[in-house]
Amino acid sequence: MDFKEDIRKSFNILLSDEQLLKFSKYYDKLIEYNTHTNLTTITEKEDVYYKHFYDSLTLIPFVNIKDGSLCDMGSGAGFPSIPLKIIFPELKVTIIDSANKRIKFLSELVEELGIDNVNLAHQRIEEYGQNNQEKFDYVTARALGNMTLITEMAIPMLKVNGEFIAMKGSKGKEELTDAKQAIQKTGGKLINSMYLELPNDYGERSIFLIRKINHINGYPREYQQMLKKPL
Repeated sequence: MDFKEDIRKSFNILLSDEQLLKFSKYYDKLIEYNTHTNLTTITEKEDVYYKHFYDSLTLIPFVNIKDGSLCDMGSGAGFPSIPLKIIFPELKVTIIDSANKRIKFLSELVEELGIDNVNLAHQRIEEYGQNNQEKFDYVTARALGNMTLITEMAIPMLKVNGEFIAMKGSKGKEELTDAKQAIQKTGGKLINSMYLELPNDYGERSIFLIRKINHINGYPREYQQMLKKPL
């Protein structure tokens, strides 16, 4: 495994010894915590480095994410926001997760890595979104839910001209087609799509960049309503 070289080749970023140490501590903390709290089924070192860390960084060429504010919806064990924060320390990160066990892990992880400007919100995403409109430069979601649902939750939280970055798997294109109406109704516009393969046959990824063109009130709706009547 040559993670440092792959990051250099793919993203033109040379990881410092300090950043490599942070990724190493991240891995150790994740595996240690996973022995008593289920955070991930991916535990082999190389798998974690590529399926979680490298995968989180695939949106770097896609958007100028070096600073500003980023909201990571339902990030689980901190993906993609914490790997991005390791690369770009100036980034202001907010992570929303409804599971207290994940928030507890993230709280310990942030302390362990010695990183600041990370706000952890233990709340349902749609409830947080109803109370935090037009707040962020970027919103990310990685393998969180179907595209229509996550679009309705994400776009209201963006500032106008902010960007929602949806990270999906190999079926992303079909999901995007289904979500066209949701993107339009919430004031968004698809700006870019990227389809890529992770190194070492670790799978296919789709990344969609949706810009908020104008703010539309009334979203996100209550969760059951979103499920019952998708946009």
